[in-house]
Amino acid sequence: MGETKKVKSTGRYGPRYGVGIRKRLLKVEKIQKKKQTCPKCGKPTVIRVSPGIFKCKKCDETFAGGSYTPTTMTGRIVGKMVSQKKFLSNLSELISSKEEAGKEGEESEKEILEEVSEEKTVKEKEKKEQEKKSKKTKEENKESLEDSDSEKKKPKKVSEKEAIEENMKEEKIEKKKE
Repeated sequence: MGETKKVKSTGRYGPRYGVGIRKRLLKVEKIQKKKQTCPKCGKPTVIRVSPGIFKCKKCDETFAGGSYTPTTMTGRIVGKMVSQKKFLSNLSELISSKEEAGKEGEESEKEILEEVSEEKTVKEKEKKEQEKKSKKTKEENKESLEDSDSEKKKPKKVSEKEAIEENMKEEKIEKKKE
């Protein structure tokens, strides 16, 4: 079968698997067959040997990467962090805090555990209070609905004269319509 105008290299599958899947496959194939740049020599001569393994034809460097590309998005982010050395400032703080904690020993660990348990109990109390408030508001809403329903159900007390007058008015309106 070969290539087609619309779906190019995925035309080899013919009408099988559906158009959407073949278009997605086309995007992936473009990326994986494209020559990528080598991280060591910088030349665009990297080829994909197998999923996740890439090789530079010029410098013979073999390295691991993503399934279809030599670098993944997370790999690029970590690479930027390493090159900017942002994590090193935090690393020194972590080391110093661990040393201080090591000197104080178990006392600091106990204090931390107590603080965490206190925070948990406070949060639990707040949740219970919120649940109580929501229950009260629901009950109040039900009561107000019941009151309004009972008011609607109660018939209005109308005197006989008023009822007769209303009937007469309705009859006059009906006669005018005819």
